[in-house]
Amino acid sequence: MSTQVGSARGGAFLEPFLSAPPHLESTMADLAFVLATLAAFALVALVAKGVTKL
Repeated sequence: MSTQVGSARGGAFLEPFLSAPPHLESTMADLAFVLATLAAFALVALVAKGVTKL
């Protein structure tokens, strides 16, 4: 029983450090979207370049 209280207390203690501010989460999601979009376009460009060599 004491381990549950200790882990709950530890989780509450670390909560401010583990959760990012909402604007930072939004910024990271935007950055991930831009990087994924660029990667998709790069993949399409590589496929198109490969098809033209056939």
